[in-house]
Amino acid sequence: MALALQEAAKGLGRTHPNPVVGAVVARGGRALAVGHHRKAGGPHAEIEALRKAGERARGADLYVTLEPCDHYGRTPPCTGAILQAGIRRVFVGNIDPNPLVSGRGVRRLRAAGVEVRTGVLREACEAANEMWFKFITRKLPWVVLKAAVTLDGKLAASSGDSRWVSGAGSRALAHRLRDELDAVLVGIGTALCDDPRLTARGPGQRDPVRVVVDSTARLPSVARILRQRSAAKTLVACTIAAPAERIAALQRAGAEIVRCRSRGGRVDIKDLLRRLAGRGLTSVLVEGGAAIHGSFLEGALWDELYLFVAPKLAGKNGPSWAGFDGAPRMSSALPVEVKSVERVGSDLLLWARPAGGGAVWKRGTVRSR
Repeated sequence: MALALQEAAKGLGRTHPNPVVGAVVARGGRALAVGHHRKAGGPHAEIEALRKAGERARGADLYVTLEPCDHYGRTPPCTGAILQAGIRRVFVGNIDPNPLVSGRGVRRLRAAGVEVRTGVLREACEAANEMWFKFITRKLPWVVLKAAVTLDGKLAASSGDSRWVSGAGSRALAHRLRDELDAVLVGIGTALCDDPRLTARGPGQRDPVRVVVDSTARLPSVARILRQRSAAKTLVACTIAAPAERIAALQRAGAEIVRCRSRGGRVDIKDLLRRLAGRGLTSVLVEGGAAIHGSFLEGALWDELYLFVAPKLAGKNGPSWAGFDGAPRMSSALPVEVKSVERVGSDLLLWARPAGGGAVWKRGTVRSR
């Protein structure tokens, strides 16, 4: 199952709206073939592993991180292929919480005489798909906040200059997070100030869907995020009241418009998250700026935080990364649970969760360093 989990991780950022799944065909404790789900509409992990195993699968065991499906979607049910291949035993990490699947795959296999054991490395398998579990049960994407700050918590110098707060190693990890998550999101302030591309520029990496929260459609049609060639879409989230002529200019420049409810004259962040989930995006990397981070923090709409801290001091006039009004007393300050601290070059990386929630698990992107 540990090998199946390694296989599953290869699908991060590439399978939405499906989960990441890994599978291993084994006999006598020795792996015969492995597979993982590569993209929605493609073969599931079990099918990949079974095809590679061929006739060797007959009488063998199958390890799979998530319950095999037993319904027709874009592909036929995996249970049928498992039975046809003559698999003797199936070891399952997690029961699928999707109502279309939950328990059905296990029941069909058992009814056909296949021995099925569930809960194998359950916590690790659950952690591997926690983003998708939230998406499928709550209809919201998993939200990862990411910021690079100075030792005194500043996003930039007093002039607004932020290139570069963190070192090359931290920036490389940020690009790997973009590669592993479905979408990357910034506010219009960051888009206007930094004119970012929001692409993943490491070897073999793919670009996430780019999202700009732009309540009144101020993004220029010549912005790099619109001019940058990419297979990924650019979404601009506006309120219903955004001027029609600005909307039309953005559409002509190639942006897709996401019309959202407003809260206080700005895009309602939770409504935007629901709309992103409706597009099949299971995870979102929020890269700021301060007001956007503040909205997610204040609304308790985040699941993880990657905070890169550089050994620099910007002084009192630099902007804080957490742009919300905050608590009048320290006793009522927003609690955060730091799960780990590690060095990335000369920087420190703090990985945190909301206090009291979430499994202690971190994508291999950072743990492996």
